[in-house]
Amino acid sequence: MEKKNRISLNIICAAIIMLFVSASACTQQPSDDDAQLEAKVDSVMSLMTMEEKIGQMTLYTSGFDQTGPTVREGYKEDIRAGRVGAIFNAYGAEFNRSLQEMAVEETRLGIPLIFGYDVVHGHKTIFPIPLGETASWDMDLMQQTARVAAVEASAQGLHWTFAPMIDISRDARWGRIAESAGEDTYLTSKVSRAKVRGFQGTDLGANNTLVSTAKHFVAYGAAKAGRDYHTVDMSDRTLREVYLPPFKAAVEEGVGSFMTAFNEIGGVPATASEYLFTDILRGEWDFDGFVVSDYTAVNELIPHGVAADSAEAGALALKAGVDMDMQGAIYHKHLPDLLEEGVVSEDQINEAVRRILRYKFKLGLFEDPYRYSDTEREDELVLNEEHLDLAEETAQESIVLLKNNDNVLPLDENIGSLALIGPLADNQRELIGSWSAAGDYTDAVTLRKGIENVVSSGTEINYAKGADINSDDRSGFSEAVQVANRSDVVVMALGEAANMSGEAASRSEIDLPGVQQDLIREVLKTGKTVILVLMNGRPLDLTWEDENVPAILETWFAGTQAGPAIADILFGDDNPSGKLPVTFPRSVGQVPIHYDMKNTGRPMSENKYTSKYLDIPNSPLYPFGYGLSYTSFEYSDVNLDKTELTASDSLAVSVDVTNTGDVEGEEVVQLYIRDMTASVTRPVKELKDFKKIALAPGETSEVTFYLSHEDLEFYDIDMNWTVEPGEFKVFVGTNSRDVNDASFEYVTQ
Repeated sequence: MEKKNRISLNIICAAIIMLFVSASACTQQPSDDDAQLEAKVDSVMSLMTMEEKIGQMTLYTSGFDQTGPTVREGYKEDIRAGRVGAIFNAYGAEFNRSLQEMAVEETRLGIPLIFGYDVVHGHKTIFPIPLGETASWDMDLMQQTARVAAVEASAQGLHWTFAPMIDISRDARWGRIAESAGEDTYLTSKVSRAKVRGFQGTDLGANNTLVSTAKHFVAYGAAKAGRDYHTVDMSDRTLREVYLPPFKAAVEEGVGSFMTAFNEIGGVPATASEYLFTDILRGEWDFDGFVVSDYTAVNELIPHGVAADSAEAGALALKAGVDMDMQGAIYHKHLPDLLEEGVVSEDQINEAVRRILRYKFKLGLFEDPYRYSDTEREDELVLNEEHLDLAEETAQESIVLLKNNDNVLPLDENIGSLALIGPLADNQRELIGSWSAAGDYTDAVTLRKGIENVVSSGTEINYAKGADINSDDRSGFSEAVQVANRSDVVVMALGEAANMSGEAASRSEIDLPGVQQDLIREVLKTGKTVILVLMNGRPLDLTWEDENVPAILETWFAGTQAGPAIADILFGDDNPSGKLPVTFPRSVGQVPIHYDMKNTGRPMSENKYTSKYLDIPNSPLYPFGYGLSYTSFEYSDVNLDKTELTASDSLAVSVDVTNTGDVEGEEVVQLYIRDMTASVTRPVKELKDFKKIALAPGETSEVTFYLSHEDLEFYDIDMNWTVEPGEFKVFVGTNSRDVNDASFEYVTQ
């Protein structure tokens, strides 16, 4: 009898909610009228108890997948009791529908759940890790991959992704550099926009979209010593100039949610920072979405040392502007008492709930709670041929050719014999990299399989593992040497395991792990030509490899279609065009290192008392923006259409780029500037634009960029966003190092 009454009451309340919703929808489409959306939110809020409101602010894991320490179980009972408004780590059309039925049919008001997940670089079809994908420098392509990820994830019952991760990262020791777009603010801001557009689509109310999350707010990539979860300390100038812009770009693109960072900044943990979430995010940027903590980040305010207990931690987070508590159960346990004691206000709770409910309405969940759980769409869309084709294309575009002495690449598909050596040569498990979440490594195509599908039937492939990724076992060396000796050329697939980068995967040394470098040494003794294929989630110290191996191909963790994509590059069916989104150091001792550093008062020179190392050059091994091709490109001098720029006009910057090689190729033409003298020090170069062009052999293209005063703006000595008159240099070239330059003046009218 009790269950029957509960269900009846649920039906009545749900009907009342839908009556309000339907009445609002009759006059105008909700997406066209914010007032109508607010009326719908009000209609639900008016029916809710305080316990139900706090439930909307609570996010628990389903236990289906684990992405952090488990601190709470029994989530199904929480759903039925209305104590949770969102679930993460749950996917699958049928499974998520079953959980949604609990919320809609077994609670008093029937408010639908929102399902979130780490759809980071693909859902089931896995694309290259974000750092690798950014090496494509192709924003249209990156938007497409996010769109495909959203299509697949939404077909499996998901509404919300914890991506993009847009932390600027300049320390290769930090494992989460793999999830980032690299070291540059401008490039990361472009990626931020592309990913938000891809995930959220043109209409969030469509059933194939995901609410996107800009994470981690902010400066998580600057963790001291490259150690995950470590503290951060920086000036407000650096925060605003370097780390905040990609997040502002996400807001301007309409991102629906933000996630807090684990780190502190200047003594205040991000999850407790009113400056970040109230003053900047909502005050300065007018962000109207909702903020979710990272996994148990509210609880962690206690070991940070700013909260004496979990109740105080909850109060700090809510006052800072954190609307939803991920997994820690702090809001669930303590907000009722904090409210009664007057530590937090009902208005603060109501505002947080409103922000969450708005997006449930925008997603259409009140209209049809099950619209994202469609088994037919799931069967049709997940890992379909079109998505796999895009995965292969993206992997190809992400591969960076680091070295190619004597043009040993591409290989001839009719080669007589080829030795394929290394722990990653016939390995599926590592190919999809970290944060592949729902991805199944058994769907990945290995390099060995990719090569077998490319070479002629007469080519003999001799395989040997040689060594493990990270062990001291050299017992496989002899077999590797044997297969090298009986082959015409050697391809060695080496690198990291997928779990050696990503969250909680920092490394103090960034060379090839285990005995892999020793394996290369032994194989090189055979005198055979060796091609090194790298699979890794961070920049590596490749100084020795660069000195000794004739050809090096950086493929990152390239995803589901890694094998075919790498094989196509190796054998010339595709010409590599990737460019590094992050600097590769000569030594871990240079880290953190990035191209847009500032000069010192004692720049490096032959004089002893200048800024330099005793044992290595200051310069990196491979600079930001670097990447070779199977063809060659020649740049003309930089041409400016004027020598003075004012606030009311623009400056045209042009170069002629010629393909001087024998094959068609793509080139990323990069534009940098430098403010030569200002009231505060400025970087030696700053990326301001780029264009990716395709040229046939012998073809020349004029590439023109346009600079305005907005491209020159910075925070002056008084922290005003402005341009100061004076001399600027503009650089155009194939990477941040190899450029041609010209000068102009910015003048006030």
